Amino acid sequence: MKTLSFFVSALLLFGFANKPASVSDQEKKYASDLLLQTEAGVINSIAGLSDAQLNFKPAPDKWSVLDCVKHIAVTEQSLWQMTNGAITAAANPEKRADVKATDEQVVQMIESREKKVKTAPAMEPQNTPYKSLHEALESFVKDRSKLINYVKTTDADLRNHVVTMPFASFDSYQMILFIAAHSNRHTQQIEEVKADPNFPKN
Repeated sequence: MKTLSFFVSALLLFGFANKPASVSDQEKKYASDLLLQTEAGVINSIAGLSDAQLNFKPAPDKWSVLDCVKHIAVTEQSLWQMTNGAITAAANPEKRADVKATDEQVVQMIESREKKVKTAPAMEPQNTPYKSLHEALESFVKDRSKLINYVKTTDADLRNHVVTMPFASFDSYQMILFIAAHSNRHTQQIEEVKADPNFPKN
């Protein structure tokens, strides 16, 4: 009995008991709601903007609103390809010990604008395939709709398919939260551009 108690205590200490192998209906709802909310955030942030406003840059080395939308769209694809690759590959439950952040911490970390991070060249706005706001937004909305439907209907064991990134490891459910939080991170950036004193009036 003492041995069993020690084993259970050890599990709790290292956090494994708090990381279920599959996601619940409540977790699916949380993820799909977050995806919907952050999609609406992007769309609302650019509604009614003129070409001058879309292309305004606070400084030569800063992104415009259009740049942000292009980055959101291309990163949406890239992150999901990475995540889906992990989901369709063999499960790697042995990697779950590398997942250090809670779901809430993942969202908070990615949404936070306190620490600026340089993106990969392929995801820089000028290197995306999008030639216009319409193309970028259409891609984003289409991919986000597919992802929301996937979250609502999947039976995949998202917790046991871990993605290892250069800075941290996340299970596949957390990667879906990462995608939602990433679009909100750059919605905040769009609002920062719009708040610039030199932002065009129309």
